[in-house]
Amino acid sequence: MLKLTYLENGFNLELLTQSVEDWVSVRVVLALRSATPIYVEPMTASFLLPLDVPYLTDLQALAQRANPDAIAISPCDEDCVELTLDGTWVAQNPDSEEGVFVTTLNHRVEFFLFKVWQEAQAFVSVDG
Repeated sequence: MLKLTYLENGFNLELLTQSVEDWVSVRVVLALRSATPIYVEPMTASFLLPLDVPYLTDLQALAQRANPDAIAISPCDEDCVELTLDGTWVAQNPDSEEGVFVTTLNHRVEFFLFKVWQEAQAFVSVDG
């Protein structure tokens, strides 16, 4: 499972072994027990990767072979591509821009996507 945590100043991507169903169930129970509002909805999430990140073309090929509908990779501008994933959005309210998006893909695609994202983060920290 991939977990994308969207915050006010960016997002973080994690690779987890837990299933989406188990993860969401735990979050719902936690919200109920702590009397915290929770909003859960099937949704898509997108994020950008630099066009020159290593292994991007390999990720595209692997995603197409594993499941062509699971991940969409589209040109965004001259420097970036946009990745769009289907999954589940979990937040405190329907209008929140901060929350957690979880999705399940082919294990190899998840792992490779996570590694490509880590490479992109390394580029950003070196360039920034």
